[in-house]
Amino acid sequence: MKKIILSLGLLMLMSLGVSAQKFAFIDSEYILENIPEYQAAQKQLDQMSIQWQKEIEAQFSEIEKLYKDYQAESMLLPDDVRKTREEAIVAKEKQAKDLQKQRFGRDGDLFKKRQELIKPIQDKMYEAIKEVSEKGSYAIVFDKSGGVTMVYTDVKFDLSDEILNKMGYRK
Repeated sequence: MKKIILSLGLLMLMSLGVSAQKFAFIDSEYILENIPEYQAAQKQLDQMSIQWQKEIEAQFSEIEKLYKDYQAESMLLPDDVRKTREEAIVAKEKQAKDLQKQRFGRDGDLFKKRQELIKPIQDKMYEAIKEVSEKGSYAIVFDKSGGVTMVYTDVKFDLSDEILNKMGYRK
């Protein structure tokens, strides 16, 4: 009998703990759009990306021109000259692809620059989210701007403005 009463008591305590959990959500896109440092970093990244893309496109245009010139003259060229020109075109194409990979690849220059400029802002945002969540005793905070689907959200649980306040971007 004591075991049953003890089990029921534990079950009731556990159910009280579960019902007391609070959930909230943020909109990280909204938060980042309201941080001037993020906007400046994003603008800088966009400018670098455009510049690098133009640089790569210029190289591919040059390769295309070399190839068209080669095609027009190939019948008139001796075998050794033809082979040398083919090798030069292939080498330039490899160089352009390597540059493209260096700039835009998985661990390329753009990725590294994004880490350098954006990661500190994201870390600061995470710390603010953590502090606000702990202060408000939220068990889970969702980000509605990501891939999380929310059918309904009550704005009273939106912590986005509070996160901006905590980060010092709103008063």
